[in-house]
Amino acid sequence: MVDRLVNSEANARRIGLVEGCFGSAGQPLAVPGRVLVGEGVLTKACRKKLKPRQFFLFNDLLVYGSIIINKKKYNTQHIIPLEEVKLKSLEDDGQFKNGWQICTRGKSFKVYAATATEKQEWMAHINKCMEDLLKKSGKKASDDHAAVWVPDSEANTCMHCKKVQFTLVNRRHHCRKCGVVCCNTCSSKRFLLPAQSSKPLRVCMSCYDELAMQSTGGNSSFDKDAKATDSSGEEDSDDEEANGNIEAKQSSFYGSVEQASTS
Repeated sequence: MVDRLVNSEANARRIGLVEGCFGSAGQPLAVPGRVLVGEGVLTKACRKKLKPRQFFLFNDLLVYGSIIINKKKYNTQHIIPLEEVKLKSLEDDGQFKNGWQICTRGKSFKVYAATATEKQEWMAHINKCMEDLLKKSGKKASDDHAAVWVPDSEANTCMHCKKVQFTLVNRRHHCRKCGVVCCNTCSSKRFLLPAQSSKPLRVCMSCYDELAMQSTGGNSSFDKDAKATDSSGEEDSDDEEANGNIEAKQSSFYGSVEQASTS
């Protein structure tokens, strides 16, 4: 699908433009053998609400960022190796249509396309790139993925104890293992989740008990005395607002996909 684009001037120009839009806020993307397969704006489910994000699909990476000036400037660059990605299609639910989950070892989230056709194109191209990459590398697809966080708006009370109501004082916290929204007391424990962080992260009581039973590494895997005021990576670094008008334009793909799955 992408072999013919590897050494093309058009591919080099497209990647150069992407690098230019991220500027010093992003990492270099032009490496030998890398191809920009497609790009476009998708709506990402962030912690507090849905927000537009610019996505770029390469033959080995999925990159996205916040839109500052459409087609000119992006920041908060996120780079996801395709080898650790798993896609899961979502059923349409009211206003939430044309969506799917992008699951990785470090972070998982939902995205939504403007149309069903665009959703199909994105999923097909991502799956095809993943399939080709794994075949070429001889590696197996990752089976360890982070949970998708439950949005703040879907939990008015703690999903663990079912009692504490969230207010300006009683803040929402997310279990980094299962993704549910908990109160401070029900998520006061910390456990080391190496795929997500080198430091112990906030987990709910149920996940803590389960992880502690599975653990054979002793105290190095969890922190009994972690301070409840420590959010342990609780903030969503992808939660900034986009500035300016976001141009509604169909995503662009630069290669054809044959027999690609959208599962």
